[in-house]
Amino acid sequence: MSFNATLIGQTIAMIVFVWFCMKYIWPFITQAIETRQQEIADGLAAAERGRNDLAQAKSEAEKIVSAAREQARGIMDQAGARGNEIIEVAKAEGEAEKRRKLEGARTEIDVAVNRARDELRGQVAAIAIAGAERILAREIDAKSHRELLERLASDL
Repeated sequence: MSFNATLIGQTIAMIVFVWFCMKYIWPFITQAIETRQQEIADGLAAAERGRNDLAQAKSEAEKIVSAAREQARGIMDQAGARGNEIIEVAKAEGEAEKRRKLEGARTEIDVAVNRARDELRGQVAAIAIAGAERILAREIDAKSHRELLERLASDL
């Protein structure tokens, strides 16, 4: 291949083209590349901030959920304790009511037994007096006989 004017012309045209590109086109391309690099860097930084914010939000959510669980446990424990307390109070009231009714029933039974004994004593005394009056009508006077039977009835 020989060195001729066409090769020199093409070299000069190439140099002018490269100079023109570097002077007028290259700054727009580099500016677009730098702008794109900055946008990508900002996007990556925003993604990292978002990831950090998400991690913080997750930890805050876990804290809030655990606090809510603890509060719910506390409320459940309080409710259980209050329920047990109410049950114990109701049991105590029931026992007191039972004792009161049993005491009342015993008192009524004692009164009824005493009344029945008194009636029975009176009936026994009346029967004894009637029988004794018939058998011993003439041998003992009524006053001494009545005293004797009253002592006998009180001994029963």
